Amino acid sequence: MLGITLRETRVYREIKEEGREEATVNLVVRQLNKRFGEISEELRQQIANLPLPVVEDLSEALLDFTSVADLQAWLEAR
Repeated sequence: MLGITLRETRVYREIKEEGREEATVNLVVRQLNKRFGEISEELRQQIANLPLPVVEDLSEALLDFTSVADLQAWLEAR
């Protein structure tokens, strides 16, 4: 009709970005759970509310964390 494919639409791009963001948050939470045991729902929500670039920074920073306190301090600094 208009010569536009589904992948070219704004809605498709937004959904794809939301999926990427959710997957990144889930991966970071899984890594934290593996390292420290189940983290609290409050911490999960704080992480989920971060912008994607900050979650990506957290994915690197968590490699240096030795406790959940390090995570909490990192989140407070943001």
